Amino acid sequence: MRSETAEPDPLTHGAGRPSLLRQPMAVWATAGASVVAFMGIGLVDPILPSIAQGLDASASQVSLLFTSYFLITAVAMLVTGFVSSRIGGRKTLLLGLALVVVFAALSGTSDSVGELVGFRAGWGLGNALFVSTSLAVIVGAAAGGSAAAILLYESALGLGMACGPLLGAVLGDASWRYPFFGTAALMAIGFLAITALLKEQPKPARKTTLLDPVKALGHGGLASVAASAFFYNYTFFTVLAFTPFVLNMTPYKSGAVFFAWGLLLAVFSVLVAPRLQRRFGSLKVLGGSLLLLAVDVLVLGYGNHTVAIVCTVLAGAFIGVNNTVYTELALGVSDAPRPVASAGYNFVRWFAAAAAPFFAPKIEEWTNLHIPFVVAAVTAVLGAGVVWVRRRALAEEAAEEEPRHAVEDGVAVFAE
Repeated sequence: MRSETAEPDPLTHGAGRPSLLRQPMAVWATAGASVVAFMGIGLVDPILPSIAQGLDASASQVSLLFTSYFLITAVAMLVTGFVSSRIGGRKTLLLGLALVVVFAALSGTSDSVGELVGFRAGWGLGNALFVSTSLAVIVGAAAGGSAAAILLYESALGLGMACGPLLGAVLGDASWRYPFFGTAALMAIGFLAITALLKEQPKPARKTTLLDPVKALGHGGLASVAASAFFYNYTFFTVLAFTPFVLNMTPYKSGAVFFAWGLLLAVFSVLVAPRLQRRFGSLKVLGGSLLLLAVDVLVLGYGNHTVAIVCTVLAGAFIGVNNTVYTELALGVSDAPRPVASAGYNFVRWFAAAAAPFFAPKIEEWTNLHIPFVVAAVTAVLGAGVVWVRRRALAEEAAEEEPRHAVEDGVAVFAE
């Protein structure tokens, strides 16, 4: 780690101060729709117990809402580049939004857990098409270069994560079905905004194949980041998908807890993480944040109800830091075009997001309430371990690739 402190951090050095507020309207439209897309992830948090009660389902059955969503999202990462490189970024965004509108609305009409899980899978496909393409579009159109674009994207993620549980709580207090209809309406507005404000993006000179993201993982640096993110995402989604059952609160109270969680996530993603990176270096910050997250979830699992609430909210801070650093590493560490590298990275990490909601309640059924959080703490430590073992290679590869990626910024990256 010596090189990180002696030399400028390759992921932040030279980026200047990103101009987040002075952006074209097309960027704001895409970012706004991204907020709603990320709202869909945490939307069901405060209403999970209500869904279980309304559909007479167990915690493990209802948790499949996350598993189906992220399993399809993971597989769809191989398809997003294939689709966007053929029909263009704008049409891919609109296709993704249309699918979310349809399947979110259908989710609200479900009469069984099976139907709801199936509709959430379709929602996951739409979200994958939209979210993966929106990052590339924001990077291409945002003022201030890739650093500003990533911060803007993380801002949308954090705001969506914060507002999702809040929307779920407000609408879900009347019926668990209403949050799904509300999301469909908001995404329809996003569809209209992007239709009006975003011009068609240039198509690439070289079309992306279905296997390009997998081939990109042959790069040691990207594979290391993806492996570490896999373990981290298991911890992340244990907190997001399993904790609501542990807290067992009303939709309003649960929504307030996860709103505070998402607020910390947003603040630490956008304001705190970049400052920590400049001072300590990306890899030290990531390793330290993962270890602190491990301690936090361990205390969450063994503390009383009040301690569990505090630790849930506090986890948002560590998750916010981790999300920003992982995104920058994934986009900057390999020699693959950024959209391809991002797809390969997301393909790996979303499998953990699908696994955690399924295994956490199962582990509780097999053992007790504490062990799912012990497992989550262990996976966070494993994520930090990968960063530690590969620290020299990650620092060197990021430093080598940053100049190339600096001139790639923009939608012209697809031409690579």
